[in-house]
Amino acid sequence: MSILSFFIFFVFVGIIPSIAGKSHTIHFRSPNLYPEGLAYDPSAQHFIVGSLRDRTIHAVSDAGVVEILISDPSLPPNASFVGLAVDSVNNRLLAVIHSLAPLPPFNALAAYDLRTRQRLFLSLLPDGDVTTTDRSVANAVTVDFKGNAYVTNSLGNSEGNFIWKVNAQGEASIFSRSPIFNQYPVDRNAPFSNSGLNGIAYVSKGYLLVVQSNTGRMFKVDVEDGTARTVLLNEDLNLADGVAIRRDGVVLVVTPVKDSKLWFLKSDDSWGEGVVYDKIDLDAERFPTSVAVGREDRAYVVYGRVMEGIMGKGGSEWFDIEEVKSVRESKEENVWVFVLLGFGLAYFFFWRFQMKQLVKNVDKKTN
Repeated sequence: MSILSFFIFFVFVGIIPSIAGKSHTIHFRSPNLYPEGLAYDPSAQHFIVGSLRDRTIHAVSDAGVVEILISDPSLPPNASFVGLAVDSVNNRLLAVIHSLAPLPPFNALAAYDLRTRQRLFLSLLPDGDVTTTDRSVANAVTVDFKGNAYVTNSLGNSEGNFIWKVNAQGEASIFSRSPIFNQYPVDRNAPFSNSGLNGIAYVSKGYLLVVQSNTGRMFKVDVEDGTARTVLLNEDLNLADGVAIRRDGVVLVVTPVKDSKLWFLKSDDSWGEGVVYDKIDLDAERFPTSVAVGREDRAYVVYGRVMEGIMGKGGSEWFDIEEVKSVRESKEENVWVFVLLGFGLAYFFFWRFQMKQLVKNVDKKTN
């Protein structure tokens, strides 16, 4: 095989398959689990999922091996683990707990030590001024570098739509009740119109990004004073649910129903404005609710069939955590492969020309 042939073989066999490979799918079995929340623990290198019906939290390996990570029978019967967040700085798992109707109201945040798996605190979340027959719905959680947790209340009316804060010691308070959360009109006849603030993520520059299901809006919330403003987007994120942020700053948003999608967003001005640059169709029947960033900045969604569990149909034993790739990003990566190939070939031919000249010069001197 010539040097040129070997070079081309190396590029196509060694580089291109790494980009064009199949997405990673984790098919795991856990009867009646119905996981709503999804997180990734980079230290243990496994995913973490909650449970709609059991007071348990599970670890799921890349190979689909399921292990009970947390079992907390002291919680109210049939309480659900919903939003999850790994606090890597303090090696804690933060878990939102909510009791669905007709169970008595219960909204709390629990913190568990990921080494000992013992509960560090259980903080009841205050209802504030919620006085209607509706009740608060603790949903998603994120955490900053100081160990402060932020939890969304998804009760989508003027009394709900706020954010709790739970500090590192477990002290809970209502953190942000910005009037902008209730500024946009809601079609009360539309499905899930009662679902307000939902997915939430912390940005290291000192703010939160929060999506609102029933308006499709995204808000930027200051972590110092709770003030909020609308992020201007080129598209509404209708029925947005989970949110995650990649290390390169790309924001991932999952929508579980109707036109179920994973949205890829980016911003050039620290989220004064943002743009949806790609959106990938998901399987609405399996009801994807949360997104997490796994190894190598890969995006994963959990298919937890949550609506089946809420409706009491039951019976599901198998669930999925699936990698979702941006088609646009994959195309751009392929372009760069061929650009690099072109540079490599140009360098090879230049080197070959130089070697020929060197051989000629040596022959002249020898002769």
